[in-house]
Amino acid sequence: MIIFVSMKEIERKFLVDKSQLGFIQSHKGYAIEQAYIQNEKDRTIRVRIKGELAFLTLKIGVETLSRDEFEYQIPLKDAQNMIELLNLKSLTKTRYELSYGNHLWEVDIFEGKLKGLILAEIELKSEHEDFDIPAWLGKEVTDNPAYLNARLIESI
Repeated sequence: MIIFVSMKEIERKFLVDKSQLGFIQSHKGYAIEQAYIQNEKDRTIRVRIKGELAFLTLKIGVETLSRDEFEYQIPLKDAQNMIELLNLKSLTKTRYELSYGNHLWEVDIFEGKLKGLILAEIELKSEHEDFDIPAWLGKEVTDNPAYLNARLIESI
């Protein structure tokens, strides 16, 4: 089954207090590998493997808070072949999903050359939506493009 999602992605991003690592890892996590076929300032084409599922995602826009996103589920083997045949460098991380207030937070603990980096993201329905801030959050980095995964991969 092919799943397609088209939406405006509105996302805020924060660093996570490393002293809270044990609390975060007490939740169920799953491995993610992702690579970029195209990685431009105003558009990216990403291949992502989440367990046995794979996705091809296009993100369009230069804003860090809000971008257009088109996501397609693709066969796992196709994603693996794209990464291998195109000789793409990939980043790996473990994602934890934590509910807090009325929202779901995605907390990524990066591995490899990005080891030590922990980021939390929250997707919102509007740029002005209110949300509760968990105690384990650190500095907000939404407006800092250096924390976009598409930029982080450049350091690998």
